[in-house]
Amino acid sequence: MTNAAKYVKIVEWSDEDEAFVGQCPGVIGPCCHGDDEVAVYQALCGIVEEWLELAVEEGRPLPPPTAGTGVADRIAP
Repeated sequence: MTNAAKYVKIVEWSDEDEAFVGQCPGVIGPCCHGDDEVAVYQALCGIVEEWLELAVEEGRPLPPPTAGTGVADRIAP
C-alpha cells in the first residue's frame, strides 16, 4: 500500500468553477480541476502521491492518515 492510500481524496462538482475540483483534506486543499470526474481523481491521486513523496524526501512528518477514520461518515448527510 502506498502512503497516498492512507488519505481520503474528494472530487466534487463546483458550480462556482463549473468543473470538478479535487482535494485531499489534511494533505492538500483544492489542487486540480476539470470537466471529467475520473480524470480529476486520477490527477489528484498523482498530486497527493508526489506531495507525500516530497515530504518524506525532505524529512517532514506526514499528516495523520484520514482513511479508515470515519471521515466519510462525518461528511455524509
